[in-house]
Amino acid sequence: MFINFHDLPRNNNLFLDYLYEFEKVKSFYGLNFRNKEEFPSKFKSISESSLTVRNELSEIVKSQYELFNPSQRTQKNISLLKDKKTLAVTTGQQLGIMCGPLYTFYKIVTAIKLSNYMSERYDEFQFVPIFWLEGDDHDFEEVRSINLIAENNEISKIIYSDGLPDEENRGSIGSIKLTNSITNFLDEINKVLRTTEFKQPLMDNLKNFYSEGKSFKQAFKELLFWIFDQYGLIIFDPQDLKVKNLLKPVFKKEILDFRQHTEKLVNISATLEELYHAQVKVRPVNLFYSYNEGRFLIEPVENEFRLRGKRKKFSLDELLDTIEKTPEAISPNVLLRPICQDYLLPTAFYVAGPSEISYFAQVTPLYKFYQLHIPIVYPRSSATIIEKNINSIMEKFELDILEVFADSESLKNKIMDSISDSTINEAFTDTANQIEISFDRLKEKLFEIEKTISDSSTKYKQKILHQIDELKMKSLDAQKKKHEITLRQIDKVSNILYPNSNLQERELNFIYFYNKYGMDFIKQLFDELTINKFEHQIIRI
Repeated sequence: MFINFHDLPRNNNLFLDYLYEFEKVKSFYGLNFRNKEEFPSKFKSISESSLTVRNELSEIVKSQYELFNPSQRTQKNISLLKDKKTLAVTTGQQLGIMCGPLYTFYKIVTAIKLSNYMSERYDEFQFVPIFWLEGDDHDFEEVRSINLIAENNEISKIIYSDGLPDEENRGSIGSIKLTNSITNFLDEINKVLRTTEFKQPLMDNLKNFYSEGKSFKQAFKELLFWIFDQYGLIIFDPQDLKVKNLLKPVFKKEILDFRQHTEKLVNISATLEELYHAQVKVRPVNLFYSYNEGRFLIEPVENEFRLRGKRKKFSLDELLDTIEKTPEAISPNVLLRPICQDYLLPTAFYVAGPSEISYFAQVTPLYKFYQLHIPIVYPRSSATIIEKNINSIMEKFELDILEVFADSESLKNKIMDSISDSTINEAFTDTANQIEISFDRLKEKLFEIEKTISDSSTKYKQKILHQIDELKMKSLDAQKKKHEITLRQIDKVSNILYPNSNLQERELNFIYFYNKYGMDFIKQLFDELTINKFEHQIIRI
């Protein structure tokens, strides 16, 4: 089953037009992801790119896998990076603890399946899936928690705390070391998860990946490797010093030409604001600098540069010298990150979610400045997973999935009305109407006797109607208590399919499903997740 994204809540118009009315947004993007006729020429242009940095990619990636034992499939893909006919299907994500929400996995599955699909259809090229570890992000609040469904079917938010104040600038997330409080985080997961045949091996693996002293990036990579190495996924670390050395020309050009870059970005963002919305606020310089264990935006001030919120200043020459000598201290913001990615990788497709598709509309001018080919931005697969027991509840109450993607209280009232012998709301509405009619007639009769008495009848009518409302609320409460089991079942459906009034893929972590179904859950995702429908998919397991 598939659902058009127009029928889902919270999707912005830019994303919807990108999917279904591409001609409206064509000027903000490169090639239409549906236009397969133009793919070969695009692939040829990327493969013939003269950038020499790609020759070093395979060796850099090999060195990043020194502590791992990759599958033959992954090893083959790494070796293929040497070949000019190899193109990348790239995706990425900030390093949410335990890999964040489910959509991280959907991105990866899309990238892997799209790589296989393209390799089968274009003999002249090879396609390899690459996951870009977005370790330079510094929003700790966004990566420190996961949502699971507890045994009581309630949503349980589990938060990792390192003991520092929330407002503390911790620097790049990828470099943050896990403290001993990770044990408490894992203990909370263990308490929340119901006992299954997969629970203990799952917890053993999680404790192995997420242990004191490891970085967020290392733990994230180990977890991804465990799940997806068998499918040939290349996990790429852009924070590697060797990679930062390759990116020095990008960083220097951003500093030298930031005025021209900013002008173009501001103009295209203003146009987007008139028609849709600008996803990202444009900054004068699209670079951050790591300083005193924090990560700070670089800002131009008169003839100098400074770190936002700090007294640290640089002249132009000093900043260029810093980039040359310590490029590991420099990192791109969200708008420059795609440029860094496609400067390094032969990216034919970038697999993106709705927010990424929206901000990609602002990035196009930078590709022209850097003389890079714009990749085909390919929408990731999107899905809601419905388990058998949840499906049974939905069938019992004749619930459509779109009804679940709505206000849970309205859903409960609908169910209560449907299972009651008589509809309480209708009964009280009829009673109130009859009282209104009766008092109107009475008022007319009283008017013939005495106007003052007639007018006072309104006050008595309001008192009676108020008492009727109180009786109605008591009746509804009594009905709800009578049907507590039903209400718990509806809560269960809402919490699992539409947690926190949001799509399941944006809220729940994979651990919930893996604990119940083991690696079969991942296999079913690969079997059933559709990569070329561009609608929200319902997967029943």
